Amino acid sequence: MTQTTDFMQAPEQRLPMPEFISMLAFLFAIIAFSIDAMLPALPQIARELTPDNVNRAQLILSVFVAGMGCGTLFAGPISDSIGRKATITIGFVIYAAASVVAIFSSSIEVLLVARFIQGIGASGPRIVGLALVRDLYAGRDMARITSIVMMVFIIVPALAPSIGAGMISLAGWHGVFYGFLIFALIGCTWLNLRQAETLPVQKRRPLKIRPVLAAASEVLHDRHVMLCTLILTLGFGQMFGLLSSAQQLFGEAYAKGDAFPTWFAAMALLAGSGSILNAKFVSRFGMRRIAKWAYIMQTVVSFSMLILLTTDVLPETLRFPAFFIWAVSVFFMAGVTFGNLNALALQRMGHIAGMAASIVAAISTVSATLIASPVGLLYNGTAIPVVSATLICSGLAWFLMRYLTD
Repeated sequence: MTQTTDFMQAPEQRLPMPEFISMLAFLFAIIAFSIDAMLPALPQIARELTPDNVNRAQLILSVFVAGMGCGTLFAGPISDSIGRKATITIGFVIYAAASVVAIFSSSIEVLLVARFIQGIGASGPRIVGLALVRDLYAGRDMARITSIVMMVFIIVPALAPSIGAGMISLAGWHGVFYGFLIFALIGCTWLNLRQAETLPVQKRRPLKIRPVLAAASEVLHDRHVMLCTLILTLGFGQMFGLLSSAQQLFGEAYAKGDAFPTWFAAMALLAGSGSILNAKFVSRFGMRRIAKWAYIMQTVVSFSMLILLTTDVLPETLRFPAFFIWAVSVFFMAGVTFGNLNALALQRMGHIAGMAASIVAAISTVSATLIASPVGLLYNGTAIPVVSATLICSGLAWFLMRYLTD
């Protein structure tokens, strides 16, 4: 299919590509960092704010994701109405204000409310960032950019706990929120000083119920977009399934609990090469073709791993290396497919890119948790449940890719 040329309408709005990618990656890194950097702070927060029920501290992670999920439904349509820069800026203002509240929180209840609001603010750069890319680029050019940016979601979670621990050593658990505040100010300033608005006034859609519902209906009734969303759901589902069981698998099944952060970081960093390779070769081979072969590879690798697990043919010394290689392949698959599928989903939605990005992200993320949660609950001391789920998800994604066009 011939690429659209929406971005050619305003070439002066484009930064040099290296800076544009760096800026967007930084915005996305803030979102990923907001989740994983909190992990080393949870024990201290539990001791100080909820000593009678330390498990409540875990809600600090889930309420942020819940807030981001709620904000996801609104950020895109708002950006279609008032512009990309204004929406991202508002999101950062909300995020920064919630960070300040969190810094001065003296109870777990106030901190949880602040984290929920922080999640709402984070949905601005998370969703509108993709719409901003779609305003300026299309097709394989968009896929190259989103592939590199999506790599952030693989690499940042690997490094965030260590960075968060460093902040905690300087200023206690409050130091993490100081870090959030500083990063938000840098990202917002960078965006507003360097990036021109990408959505012209004449192309904006009024923020009224009827136009918003019409745009949502157009996205939901587009077979191409929904097919991309379904495939993304399967991809996210298998990755989240591995993440939900990773601590137990490394710690219990393979006795690597003490070294889990190191192994997890190594796994994520190795898998990050998938996004780099995709950015390099997508212009030559196309988005659909690369994604299809990634799912074929994952299906074959997961089937082979399942055979190894159920037949016990591997000697004890090779069981963990085999599992580690398989886990790297799951993250590698994410790096190769997610950028391409997001670009394919928004390919025909340039006129309502914000709404389309919101719906695709909301459906794929929420639906993926419905896949991952049962997989985590089925953990039985082995990798068989998560490998089986990955085999099924990748096989279905491979099948559905047959009906997708580039």
